[in-house]
Amino acid sequence: MIDQPGSAPRRTAADGPSSPIGTHRVLAPAGVLPQAAERLDPDPAIRADEVRLRVERLNLDAASYRQLRDKHAGDPAAIRQEVLAIVATRGKMHNPVTGSGGMLIGTVEEVGPRSPLRLTPGDRVATLVSLTLTPLAITDGLVRWDGRGEQIPADGHAILFARSVAAVLPGDLPTELALAVMDVCGAPALTQRVTRSYDAPTVAVLGGAGKSGSLALAAARRAGARRTIGIVPTAAEAATLTSAGLADRVVRADARDPVALGAAVAAAGGPADITVVCVDVPGCEHGAILATASGGTVIFFSMATSFAAAALGAEGLAADMTMLIGNGYLPGHAAMALDLLRTEPGVRRLFEERTTSDR
Repeated sequence: MIDQPGSAPRRTAADGPSSPIGTHRVLAPAGVLPQAAERLDPDPAIRADEVRLRVERLNLDAASYRQLRDKHAGDPAAIRQEVLAIVATRGKMHNPVTGSGGMLIGTVEEVGPRSPLRLTPGDRVATLVSLTLTPLAITDGLVRWDGRGEQIPADGHAILFARSVAAVLPGDLPTELALAVMDVCGAPALTQRVTRSYDAPTVAVLGGAGKSGSLALAAARRAGARRTIGIVPTAAEAATLTSAGLADRVVRADARDPVALGAAVAAAGGPADITVVCVDVPGCEHGAILATASGGTVIFFSMATSFAAAALGAEGLAADMTMLIGNGYLPGHAAMALDLLRTEPGVRRLFEERTTSDR
């Protein structure tokens, strides 16, 4: 196509400066990375090292969805409208209250000639980076989403940078199941790494019947944990986790009650050498500290975590322990999580029940 005289020149994939970490997409404020930005540019015209996806489904992280659901008393229309408003305003799905987002699946539409991601047009992929840093535009008004679950059928486009991470979806698993696993695949990978650094540790998982919690329990056992303790808040979740057989001990306790939680874990064979926090509610930091032995490790995978509360709480309790932020990425984390799903019947059953209930 020839540009008409006086018209603005068309953008091409090679136009404009580009950064592998996506800073060229930041609209405000200047000088920050895409995750910290208030607004991103979701323009569908890609740079030479970018990839554009046609969005098929979003997966909100658990903390973000819970906050939206609680704020709107479960009203599906109100939840849907707020998600649309966030994306339209920010150019990404970045919940301003929880600071979290989620991830998505889609089909590769266009690949820039200098993209290092080894993707091909037509690939169906899951993004393994947060929606809080992914330029995103929604074009269908989310009309197919009933607002009652974390997974959102959607149409639109998203942009991946040179340093983004994406995985081609496996052909042997239902889409919803694969998406649910890949959303939390960092949890079992880091749990395995930390478990292997101890000699037969006791591992406690807060939120053991959830997606990341069930994978963390399976990973800890496979990595050589002597004892696994799954902590859940309700009788129904206790029954589910017991049936799955992923924990040596299943304990009912409110993770927001630090004294009660510490006592419950001790009674189940603790304190734990490693405590993994996989809950979607705030206020569990001090309970995790009291549940963990001196010299132990707490891994925070919850986006509801207050890291200030964790650091100051440990200091105030004179707790000598290592506290890790589960950042969601380790090499090979998606493949490992999918392997646990395929080979651990209890994990698969929990995920199938979860994805069915979200429909």
